[in-house]
Amino acid sequence: MDLILSSNYFELFELPVDFNIDQQQLTARYRQMQQAVHPDRFVNATDQERRLSVQHAARINEAYETLRDTMQRARYLLSLNQIQLDEQTSSVMDAEFLMHQMELREALSEVRDQTDPLSVTGDILDQVQDWIRQLTGKLMECFAKHDLDAARDVVLQLQFIYKLRQEAESIEAELEDAL
Repeated sequence: MDLILSSNYFELFELPVDFNIDQQQLTARYRQMQQAVHPDRFVNATDQERRLSVQHAARINEAYETLRDTMQRARYLLSLNQIQLDEQTSSVMDAEFLMHQMELREALSEVRDQTDPLSVTGDILDQVQDWIRQLTGKLMECFAKHDLDAARDVVLQLQFIYKLRQEAESIEAELEDAL
C-alpha cells in the first residue's frame, strides 16, 4: 500500500513514464486498484485502516484523472521533469499562433450578429477541434523527442485553445437555449 502514496502516477499504474499511454491498461489497472482499496472493503477495519483506504482511493482517483486527460498528463510529465508552466514568464508564442487565435476569437465575438449564428459557432468549434488535434500531435512528437521546452510551449498553446473551445461551447449552448 505504500506504493500508492509514494510513487509517481505512472509507477502507480505500472505504466511507462511516457506521454503515449495505453488507456485500456490504465482503466483496467484503475479498476483493480480501486476495488482493492475501496472504503467499503474496510468497514470492519480499524480507524487507521479506514483512513488509509480513503487516502489511497483519493490518490488513485487523482492519478487516474491526471493520466487519462491529455492536458493534465502533459502538465504532469513536465512537472516530473521540473518544467514549470508559468504563462507570465514563458517564451513568447509565435505570431502565426497568436494571429490565428485572435481571428477565431474575433469571429466568435461576432457570431451573434450572423444570419445563422449556430452554424457559424459550429464551424468555429470544428476549426478549434482540428487545431487541438494538430497541437496534440505536435505534443506527442515533442515528448517522443524528449524536447520538453517545445512540449511546454505546445501545452501553453493548448491551454489557450482549450479556453477558446470552452467559450465557443458556452456560446453554442446559449444559442441552442434561445431556440
